[in-house]
Amino acid sequence: MEHILSWLVWLPIIGMVVITVIPRSQEDIIKKVAAFFTGVQLLFSILLWKNFDSANGSMQFMERAEWIPSFNISYILGVDGLSLPMVILTSLLCFIGVFVSWNITKAVKGYFALYLLLDTGLIGVFLALDFFLFYIFWEVVLLPMYFLIGMWGGPQREYAAIKFFLYTLFGSVLMLVGIIGLYFTCGKTFDILLLMETAPDALKNELWWGMSAIKVIWVLLFIGFAIKVPIFPFHTWLPLAHVEAPTAISVILAGVLLKLGVYGILRINYGLMPDAVWWFAGSLAFLGLINVIWGGLCALAQTDLKKLVAYSSINHMGYALLGMAAVIAAGSINGGDLKAAQAGLSGAVFQMFNHGTISAMLFILVGVIYDRAHHRDIEGFGGLANQMPIYAGITALAFFAGLGLPGLSGFISEFMCLIGAFPVFKAIVIASTIGILLNAAYFLWAFQRIFFGELNEKYSDLPEINRLELFTLIPLAVITLFFGIYPRPYLDLIKATMDVIIENVVFVANFASM
Repeated sequence: MEHILSWLVWLPIIGMVVITVIPRSQEDIIKKVAAFFTGVQLLFSILLWKNFDSANGSMQFMERAEWIPSFNISYILGVDGLSLPMVILTSLLCFIGVFVSWNITKAVKGYFALYLLLDTGLIGVFLALDFFLFYIFWEVVLLPMYFLIGMWGGPQREYAAIKFFLYTLFGSVLMLVGIIGLYFTCGKTFDILLLMETAPDALKNELWWGMSAIKVIWVLLFIGFAIKVPIFPFHTWLPLAHVEAPTAISVILAGVLLKLGVYGILRINYGLMPDAVWWFAGSLAFLGLINVIWGGLCALAQTDLKKLVAYSSINHMGYALLGMAAVIAAGSINGGDLKAAQAGLSGAVFQMFNHGTISAMLFILVGVIYDRAHHRDIEGFGGLANQMPIYAGITALAFFAGLGLPGLSGFISEFMCLIGAFPVFKAIVIASTIGILLNAAYFLWAFQRIFFGELNEKYSDLPEINRLELFTLIPLAVITLFFGIYPRPYLDLIKATMDVIIENVVFVANFASM
């Protein structure tokens, strides 16, 4: 198990280097190399999970080496119950995404080289414990995503790629300012674990331009992370990026990239500035409500199936925000409801994973029908259940998981978020349940128009879903069913780390001063 985290981070880069020396005419070999290295990475992530001590809420398998000593920059990696599920999810979706990309014919060598670079950036963000290294990996994600959308996307790919790039770069600039502020205020270190110990006291009485430095840095970092989630009103880049991106990139975008923002808020904002959680929790819950309602209403108005699924992501990430805000329920001023805080925070982290698997299924299914019909207009189909019954059945499972049907994983995490937030934000939770109705409305509306009724004669020869497509969908469907019936393994995996985060916010933070 020595250096397993480094292997997880750098395996895709090794694969990228191998691909660069393969002649571009050998497209099948290039694809198999990408599948091999992402497959080995997935096996390593499973091995990491098998050897992970879920009763230990601190960092495990840590690796540390000096990198730029003159600025106290180090190569530090570590994993805990917050990051491990995201590592497993990322490696799983990147492996599946290779097979979703099997029909790529344009510049295959460049596509898979960039794809593996993207994989390294995503895994690196979840494992980096030096803020400088974290930021490097954060920015590494931006570059390949820009080209993968801009070169292999749909008709508006250039505009979608530029919009994505500018939005996320704006957030990165604000994040950089916050990082520099923390560096100079907290003893000139980028070590995130050390900053967790020193930042609360160092920032406590610090003023910038007559304002509390802790609040200024919190907002700077929050906006940088909020753009990735995305949180209203920073969400407008997402639908176009999803619509124009190739199917596999939409899978990674919804399944993993959006989770970087939630992960960043929990790891950085909650970890380094627990005092400010009390100040911002109400706003976070309200933003979650807006995401739930606004995302649902926008999804309901769509006629493009892929755009409907994209807006549903905004809706579903709103529940995670509600669960994150619930952490203050454990404070004495809120009656010390530790169970509510645990339910809300665990639900938020569970929602990250569940939305990753469910949204990945949805985007793969959209890609399947687009490859056959060459359009995504919901009204342009009709009666496909007669022609493609297996495809219709899997789509029904994914749609019902998306709308939060009991017995499927999405219901468990959303319910936990709501039950955790209710003791503190009753009105917001009650209002956010409208989102459940909106979920059911847009998914059932789409399913009815696509699959029910008379078969459209244009699609009388449409082929059924094939084995390769089933290979990409069945693992995600099994996970959705398993955690919907028996979520305990996941919740046990993250519990100790969630308790550490709650303790940090509730018992370390001097919330009365806020």
